[in-house]
Amino acid sequence: MSTFVKICGLSTAADVDAAIAAGADAIGFVFAESPRRVSVEQAVALTRGLPASIVRVAVMRHPTQREWDEVATEFRPDWLQTDVADIDGLVAPHGVHCMPVYRDTPELDIDAAGRKPRILFEAANSGAGQRPDWDTAAKLAARTKLMLAGGLDADNVVDAIARVCPWGVDVSSGVESRRGVKDPNKIAAFVNAVRTLET
Repeated sequence: MSTFVKICGLSTAADVDAAIAAGADAIGFVFAESPRRVSVEQAVALTRGLPASIVRVAVMRHPTQREWDEVATEFRPDWLQTDVADIDGLVAPHGVHCMPVYRDTPELDIDAAGRKPRILFEAANSGAGQRPDWDTAAKLAARTKLMLAGGLDADNVVDAIARVCPWGVDVSSGVESRRGVKDPNKIAAFVNAVRTLET
């Protein structure tokens, strides 16, 4: 089975081109506080002419309804990715899929997370290269479609997939030359590493 690959935190046309050329399934744009943050206008411009097969993800954290409405109306993402508690309080337009984020914290409710049709699991802090516990991730992946994020790169993603058996993988800092700056060679190496498992 093919592993879904998302490259997150893109902020330039070169980033988008590199992710598409590498064969990513989805690209993420961060609208939360981050060195990778983009404006709605930037995200619209960066995805103009994007192939329909590429999933466009709005990555947010604790947005107000007004903030989400602006992103939803102007950017028109395919998915909204934000903490599960945020999603429960937002009204999402018809056709936008929600990717609830669960974090590797003592408060994690594995049973509740496992009842969701699809989730993203990461460490307590987003975009910092921190790895969540893979044993916990494997337990979740056995119950739901899990996208594994946090601390992944081309060197460890094959091991991560073997141990966790996730539906998908998500990378941001692991394909950067420095914080917030994507490296096209690292993007290609990451996707290639994942695809070697499918041949």
